[in-house]
Amino acid sequence: MRVVTWNVNGIRARVAQVLAFLEEHKPCALLLQEIKAAPEQVPAELHALADRYWLHWHGALGGYSGVALLLAKSSFPEEPTFEIPPLDFETRVALARTSRGTIAVMYLPNGGKDYAAKLRFLGELGPWVAEESARGPFLLGGDMNVTRTEMDVHPSQRDENAIAQRPDERALFEAAIAGGAFTDLTRVKHPDDDHFFTWWPFWKGAKQRNLGQRIDYVFTNEALSQRLESVTLHRTYGTSDHAPLEAAFTS
Repeated sequence: MRVVTWNVNGIRARVAQVLAFLEEHKPCALLLQEIKAAPEQVPAELHALADRYWLHWHGALGGYSGVALLLAKSSFPEEPTFEIPPLDFETRVALARTSRGTIAVMYLPNGGKDYAAKLRFLGELGPWVAEESARGPFLLGGDMNVTRTEMDVHPSQRDENAIAQRPDERALFEAAIAGGAFTDLTRVKHPDDDHFFTWWPFWKGAKQRNLGQRIDYVFTNEALSQRLESVTLHRTYGTSDHAPLEAAFTS
């Protein structure tokens, strides 16, 4: 099973790239963030994937966030149940309950416009992931807008007062990870890679020079982490400011 999380920074701007990625890499599950579109605004080419994928688009008209779940019917033959958790706001969280466990996608608030809202969300995240993790196999992927440690930030950008690096948000994020008994899959396979970045600012050449931060994650509880095979970053793929992050598991 191969799961990919990707902040596309606008599904209508990246529709061709999403279709090409699906065709080339054929993930079992694709978790999208920042789709910036209500379901009726999603391009018809993506709705047409319903013959091969279970689709759930969770966005709002005029929204700047929004998430989506695309689950391959070949890997999930039974139709999943899609839900919107209670902690969701601004169309940032959705999950699918499948016969193989629960898969959730999240676009955590950046905090630049309302830092207090980000801290409230992080505070609610801990109890929610603990409850979900206790139910059985649980995978959470997405753009979390928090760097766990200094290693997750290029030296040129390190600043403990900068959003995504502040001690208070990191502490709440770590508490949520611990509460869910989560494994950070990237660090299982790339424990010492201090240049494993998933997002880059729109500076000239930042992505090409890999001057970024690691704010995109795939987390699993123990039931799934023991089956992890690999973690791959498709760093040069697409034109979003984020790269697709893939976790592969044994069947």
